Amino acid sequence: MARITVEDCIDKVSNRFELVLLAAHRARMISGGVEPSLDRDNDKNPVLALREIALETITFDELMESTIESHQRQIEIDEPDDEDLSLLIGDRQRDKEDNSDDNANEDLLRALMEAQGSEEK
Repeated sequence: MARITVEDCIDKVSNRFELVLLAAHRARMISGGVEPSLDRDNDKNPVLALREIALETITFDELMESTIESHQRQIEIDEPDDEDLSLLIGDRQRDKEDNSDDNANEDLLRALMEAQGSEEK
């Protein structure tokens, strides 16, 4: 392809602004070390990104998802499985039982110390 323009890509991505953002993101990816899907042919990264979009060697959905992920600040954490959750709940209940035993022992010790203190007076 001798020369690539936005008009060559506009039928793949309907919005020009979105096209520019996606092509810029793809060019940054290529600069960052991602292997291009086409031969470079002495083209610079933005031109190579537009060529990839025009020839559909990279899908719009993949590129859009990659762009969205690169802009996200919060990392999503997977929820624990039901089995893992039941194990966690079981551990918490055991901890509560252990803590309740400890609390009961502490209360008993306090009561004994108070009783001993009142006998001495």
